[in-house]
Amino acid sequence: MIRPTKHSHPDRTVINVSMLLLARLKARRVDDYDDLRKFAKKKVVGGDVLFLPALNFLYLMGLIDYHPKTDAVEYVGPNETV
Repeated sequence: MIRPTKHSHPDRTVINVSMLLLARLKARRVDDYDDLRKFAKKKVVGGDVLFLPALNFLYLMGLIDYHPKTDAVEYVGPNETV
C-alpha cells in the first residue's frame, strides 16, 4: 500500500497522509497523538485507516519520535534519531 498503483486515488495513499502529517509536525514540532489522528481524518477520506501506517512510515524513516509518557509525536528531522 506504500507504492500507489494505477487504481489508487493519489490523495488516499500512505505517502500522501505521511506528507500531510510531516508538514503539520514541521510547523508545530510536537503534536498530540489524538490531534494528529483527527487532522488526518479531517483532511483525507479514510485518513483514520491510513493514519497508523503513515505514522509508522515516518517513524521508520527516522523523521518522528513518539513519547508515550505525554502521548505526543515529535518531529526530529533527518539524521537526528541516530
